[in-house]
Amino acid sequence: MNSSAAIVGLAVALGVGLVIGIERERRKGDGDRRAAAGLRTFAIVALTGAVAQILPVSSLVPIGGVLVAVLAAVSHWKSRSLDPGMTTEIALFATYLVGVLSVLEPALGAACGTGLALLLAARRRLHRFATQLLSEQELHDGVLLAALALIALPLIPSRSIEVLGGINPRPLASMVLLIMAMQAAGQAAVRWLGVRGGLLGAGFASGFVSSTATVASFGNRARAQPLHTGLLAGAAALSAVATWVLAIAMTSALSPQAGAALVPVALAGAAGAVAAGLLPLLTSRDAAAVEPPATQRSALRPREALAVALALALVALLVGSAQRHFGDAGLQAGIALAALVDAHAPVASLASLHAAGTLTTDLFIQGVLVAVGTNTLTRCAVALGAGGRAYALRVGAALVTSLGCACIAAAWLRA
Repeated sequence: MNSSAAIVGLAVALGVGLVIGIERERRKGDGDRRAAAGLRTFAIVALTGAVAQILPVSSLVPIGGVLVAVLAAVSHWKSRSLDPGMTTEIALFATYLVGVLSVLEPALGAACGTGLALLLAARRRLHRFATQLLSEQELHDGVLLAALALIALPLIPSRSIEVLGGINPRPLASMVLLIMAMQAAGQAAVRWLGVRGGLLGAGFASGFVSSTATVASFGNRARAQPLHTGLLAGAAALSAVATWVLAIAMTSALSPQAGAALVPVALAGAAGAVAAGLLPLLTSRDAAAVEPPATQRSALRPREALAVALALALVALLVGSAQRHFGDAGLQAGIALAALVDAHAPVASLASLHAAGTLTTDLFIQGVLVAVGTNTLTRCAVALGAGGRAYALRVGAALVTSLGCACIAAAWLRA
């Protein structure tokens, strides 16, 4: 190893050791019960790992690792601290390994050391999150999502299916996981963020499953609580933000190029929905009188997520067939009919057609606007039936504002 690379590795190792050591020094305590390892110890251990890697001595790195591990174990055994944890001892050994890594890959070593320091510094926040903020049901939901993502998802074959318009089954399954994750995040927001934040989170996250169902749900509550119609209409309008966000996510998964083209249009639509939806939530003074949705049961609703996935596959088949038989006019008509029920499925089918090379970017953007526009009519009708005229006017104004912003952005991009 040349001298310049060795100097860089030593400097990174020293910097990492000092950062971690400063954090541990603040928690070291004082007097007879103070911990053994502090600022100097961690800095020396990091430098030791770097020097062991630099010196051309066989097996010096594992020998140094064993020595640091033994010293950490002895330190824990002789410790008089009332804290039975082994965080400092494990962190000491990890700092040695980071010192070794800093010579091999300085950037990666610096990143790992900084991440370790942040993890140590966030002790109280992490403990509070695990013991107070996170409920037993939310923990169960998180573990289930992790199992589905890490065990079930890799087993799904990753290849295009012609009868589904070229959709890859694995991104389709990823969308199911995405919807379920947003379900869990929405319920957690209701419980963590209070009434105003809970309404905002519930309206936004529910839109990942069905914006139409969200509008209907808040409409029923608005009919039961007419004094809070504006507040509930604002929360329902935020489901339109989720519609645009999920459109970007699905499109990017199926066709990255189409996803990049959709981003400015979708962001404009989401901004319009946010402005119209947040206004009553921020200006209303009677939010405390509105009860947020109950959160005792599991937030995960796999049947709804699977229903969305099934709709994606069926609509892809129908839209693809319409384009093959009737051309672009048939494509737009099929998109409009499919969007009467849900906007997500036709957007996914459009993205799959774009990925297959049978749809241009301009026609893709136009189809997305047709889908969202048609579904806007459906949501306005549902709002009128579920919540009455006042509720429907507020929700409709927010949805039309969102669609108008998206159309303006699309026209500006084409100009």
